[in-house]
Amino acid sequence: MTSLLKEYVNRVEFDSYEDFKENFQFIIPENFNFAYDVVDKYAKEDPDKIALIWCNDHEEEQIFTFRDIKKYSDKTANFFKSLGISKGDVVMLTLKNRFEFWFTIIALHKIGAIPVPATHMLKTKDIIYRIKEANVKMIVSIDEANLIKEYNEAEKKLENELIKVAVGSETSENWINYMENVEKQKDEFKRCENRNENNDIMIIYFSSGTSGEPKMVKHDFTYPLAHIITSKYWHNAEEDGIHHTSADTGWMKAVWGGLYGQWIVGTSVFIYDYDRFDALNLVGKLEKYGVNTFCAPPTIYRFLIKEDLSKYDFSKLNYITTAGEPLNPEVYNKAQEIFDLKLKEGFGQTETVISVANFVWIEPKPGSMGKPAPCFDVKLLGQNNEIVDVGNEGEISIGTINIPPGLFKGYHKNEAKTNEVWYDNYYHSGDTAWMDEDGYLWFVGRNDDIIKSSGYRIGPFEVESALISHPSVLECAITGAPDQVRGQIVKATIVLTKGYEPSDELKKELQDHVKKVTAPYKYPRLMEFVDELPKTISGKIRRVQIRNEDKHEF
Repeated sequence: MTSLLKEYVNRVEFDSYEDFKENFQFIIPENFNFAYDVVDKYAKEDPDKIALIWCNDHEEEQIFTFRDIKKYSDKTANFFKSLGISKGDVVMLTLKNRFEFWFTIIALHKIGAIPVPATHMLKTKDIIYRIKEANVKMIVSIDEANLIKEYNEAEKKLENELIKVAVGSETSENWINYMENVEKQKDEFKRCENRNENNDIMIIYFSSGTSGEPKMVKHDFTYPLAHIITSKYWHNAEEDGIHHTSADTGWMKAVWGGLYGQWIVGTSVFIYDYDRFDALNLVGKLEKYGVNTFCAPPTIYRFLIKEDLSKYDFSKLNYITTAGEPLNPEVYNKAQEIFDLKLKEGFGQTETVISVANFVWIEPKPGSMGKPAPCFDVKLLGQNNEIVDVGNEGEISIGTINIPPGLFKGYHKNEAKTNEVWYDNYYHSGDTAWMDEDGYLWFVGRNDDIIKSSGYRIGPFEVESALISHPSVLECAITGAPDQVRGQIVKATIVLTKGYEPSDELKKELQDHVKKVTAPYKYPRLMEFVDELPKTISGKIRRVQIRNEDKHEF
C-alpha cells in the first residue's frame, strides 16, 4: 500500500515553490480522526508497514508495525474506558520518549478524550498549575527524576483524587500499572457512534512560557492533516523511509516530527529514548538505524558540530531540517561541512504548524527562515496593523478570514489572552521579522526581546549569531539591560565551549569580534559568563528571567 497522502491533498507533486504556494490545497473529510482514518486504515490495508522504531540506552529495541499500533491503541482505549475515561475528558501524559506514548495518544484520539502531553521535568508547582488549568482527570506517567513523587505531592495539595497510571516501572502506591492492565484488554475498540466533529478539541499543549505562565493551546481534529506540509514539503519525509525528530513528547515538536504528518506520508518514525543527551550517542543511532531525514533544534546541531564526526557514515541521511529557535548562519555552514547537506530552517509555534520554511524547492539563505507556507496568509504588520514594506521589520501575523488547518483554536479557558493575539482578522505571533526582495523572511526576535538603545532597535538574534560564530561560545542570550543614558544597553550572557575560561581579555576579544561581524553599535557592552542559561522546561531560553534579574541589579 502506498501512503495515504493522496486522500488528503489535491496534488502531491509540485514543480516549484511558486506552484506549491499557489495551488496546494487540503482535502478535509467530515469527522476526520487520525487514529481511525490513518492508523487503523494502514493496519487494515498494509498491516506490516513499519510505523515506529524505538530504542534506548540499555540495548532495548522495539519495532512496531501499524498492526501493532492498532492492537495496543485499541487495548489502551479499552483500558482507559474501563477507568471511566470518555469523550472530552482531559488526560495528562508525561512519558518522555517511551513507546507507550504512541499507544496512549492514539487511544485517546479514538475515545475522543483530550491528551495534554507534558515534559517529565515538571516539578510539583508546575504539575499543580497544569492540573488545575486543564481540569485533568487522569495522569499517565513514567517514574523518572522522582516524577511520581512530585505527582503525589501535587495531588495532596490539590486535595482531589486523580486516576493515576504508571508506565515502565513497578506499580507505586495508588498507581495502576499500565502494561499489566493493557495486556488483559480486548484488542478491538470500535469507533463510537458519537463521532468527533472536526472542530472538537483533539489535543492541548501548554506553551513554552518564555514570557509568563504557560497557556493552554488547543487544536482540533484537522490539526494532523496540516502536518502534511511539515513532513512532506519541509522534512522531505520519504515513503517507507525513516524519519527522526529530536524532541521530548512533552514538547509539541514531537508530534510535528514523530507522529501525524510522517505517518500520513508513509514514513517510519525513529525514536531514541535516551537517559541523558549525548551528541555522539545520537549520531551513532542515526547511523545504526539508517535514518533518512532528520530534524533537530539548532541547539543540538551546535553540540554536533563541536564533535569529531569524521568516523560516522551519513550516506543514508539525505535531508536535514531545524526549528524551535533561530538558526545561526555559523551553525548552518558547519552542518553543511559535516553532513554535505543544506540545513533547511523552518518557523512555527505551538499555536501553528510550520508556517514559514525553506521548503524542498527553496535554495536556503543561511539565517533565513524561508518563505510562507501555502494556506497560511503570512504578513508582516507594523504598529498600526499595516503591512510593512520590504526590508522593514514587522510582526509575523497570519490572516484569519479563511482559517487554515493547523492554526490553533484559541487559548483554552482564556478568552482574554486569545483576544490579545487574535484580532482585526489576524493572529499576531509576537515574533518580529523582515522580508528581503526575494521573499525570504529573516527573524529579528520576540517583540518583548527587542532592545531599544539610543534610538536603535536591536534584535537579539543577529548579535547572538555573531557571538556564536566565535569558537569560544557554545550558546548565549542577548538581552537589554537598563542604562540611564541609553535607556538600554546590549548584554550578552554566555556559556563557553570546553577549554575556554572567562577573562577580561576574552570579553574584549568577543566584543571586537561582534563589531567586525555585525554593525558596531550592536556589540554587547555588558557580558556575563555562566554555566548554563535559564530555560523553560521545554528548553527555550528565558530572556525575560535575565532581564528581570538585571532590573534588580541596576
